[in-house]
Parts: sequence; C-alpha cells; structure tokens
Amino acid sequence: MDGPSLFTGAEGDDGTFVPFTDILFNVLLGFTMMVFVAFALIRPDAQTGIIDTNAEFIVTTTWPDDNDDDIDTYVQDPTGNVVWYHSMQKGFVTLDRDDRGNYLDEVTVNGVTHHIALNQETVSIRGILPGDYVVNVYHYTNPSAAAVPVTVKVEKINPKLSVVYYDTLILDHKGDEKTVVRFSVDKDGAVSDINTVPLSLIQAVRK
Repeated sequence: MDGPSLFTGAEGDDGTFVPFTDILFNVLLGFTMMVFVAFALIRPDAQTGIIDTNAEFIVTTTWPDDNDDDIDTYVQDPTGNVVWYHSMQKGFVTLDRDDRGNYLDEVTVNGVTHHIALNQETVSIRGILPGDYVVNVYHYTNPSAAAVPVTVKVEKINPKLSVVYYDTLILDHKGDEKTVVRFSVDKDGAVSDINTVPLSLIQAVRK
C-alpha cells in the first residue's frame, strides 16, 4: 500500500533512497578538504634575517663601500682592557674582524675575481661585566685624502634586541680619533649614563 514515507531522507530521481547521514558525511568531507588545502597554502613566517648569537652586546662600525681608508674600532671594558686590531680579544670583548678598507677584499677563483665592497668591523661583548664601556673609532690610514663618514651602532641583544646608540660621525684626517659613545652596564645588563665624553684609547694602549 502506498502511503507517506516514515523517513526524512531524500530520494533520488530514480526513486533510490539517499539517507540524510550520507549527505551530511559528504558535506563534511568536502569542507575538511577545503580547510586542509587552505592551510597548506599558508606560507610560514619568514625566518630570514634571524641571527643566533651568544653575545650580550654588538658594536658595528661601517664606512662607505669600496673606500680605501682603514678605520679602526677600539672598545674598552670596565677593567680597563682595550680591544683593537693589535689585541683582538680581552675578557668578554672580541673584535671579530679587522677590516682594512679594500685591502684583501678580493679573491680570484678559476680566473674570476670576486670583490667584497663592504667596509665593516664588528665587536662582540659576550658577557655581562658591570661598569663603564668606551667605544672609539680611529682613522688609521687615509689614502683617499678625504673625510670619511663612519657609522657606529651599539645593540643590546638580550633579553631582546634594542639599540643603545646609533650615529654617524666624520673622521677627516689620518690619526683622527673620536669617542663615539660611553655607557654603563649594571649587574643585570641594564644600560645607563650614555654619553660622548672624550677619552683617548690610543693613549691607553700606548702606555
């Protein structure tokens, strides 16, 4: 006997019964696939530019690319130790490279010459030693016979990156020495008393 259906499902055009749960399953499956594809297309956060370092402070000195002049960085720690090109590691302070302008900035491999234009020196302070620090720059040679703009940046690395000092000054002759910045560090690494009171580190290392 024909009568009303007791089921809430749908029927196909050919009379075949399609349960409601099958339709729901197919919809959920399609939605799941769409979400999966969407997440697969999301690019992860770029990791370029992240540098792992154990240093507490980084001092970076740069001057114009391809400049022949030799600019030197001097850093004095609270004990009076001075790091410079003739003494590249003292206590917690290290001069990572003595950059001498264009000198030794070319390497020839298989007849092809590769040139590094960057002029940069980096000093790392690897531990917290409370007291006063001094950062100087010195115009060691001046073959360009011109004034040279020198940019110095002091960065505190831990617990997060922050700039202690950043500025550009002019060294205008061979033998020109300038105190870039002086600052104090307490036992917790906090920086205070940032100033530029002159102090010759050339005289200190020549004593």
